[in-house]
Amino acid sequence: MDGFEVMPIKEAAKIGDVFVTTTGNVSVIRKEHFKLMKDGAIISNAGHFNVEIDIPALEKLSRKKRIIRDFVHEYTLRGGGRVYLLGEGRLINLAAAEGHPAQVMDMSFANQALSAEYILKNRGKLKKQVYKVPEDIDKGIARLKLKSLGIKIDTLTKEQKKYLASWEMGT
Repeated sequence: MDGFEVMPIKEAAKIGDVFVTTTGNVSVIRKEHFKLMKDGAIISNAGHFNVEIDIPALEKLSRKKRIIRDFVHEYTLRGGGRVYLLGEGRLINLAAAEGHPAQVMDMSFANQALSAEYILKNRGKLKKQVYKVPEDIDKGIARLKLKSLGIKIDTLTKEQKKYLASWEMGT
């Protein structure tokens, strides 16, 4: 949203210095990505639980782990490079900062407003129960946001689709 390049993680891992996952999905940054990262890469999660970054894979690739300051773990990889994990991979904007930025909230508020409109338009047709946000509303907001920013994104892996369809994993 601030003019940064957006690309598939496999490409970004080779050139990036700072990585922040915000997908709400599992295993977004994985073993194969850690292996491609530059020495001193910084990784954090602002998406969902502590499952977006494959921390067990990072630990297996590492020969050493140490805390270098509050909310910063340094992993020294077997190949000698270092990766810095912020906030133990938990929601960094909540674990070590002050909450969600306006760019996130605008989409949340759009979702709430369009869902309220949906309820109004379907008054008398809906049962008294909890409903999910209609998929066309949710995906429409995301699609418009990405389009307005000129962004292309990865497609989901089978593991990621399975995770999004269940509530069995997470902390």
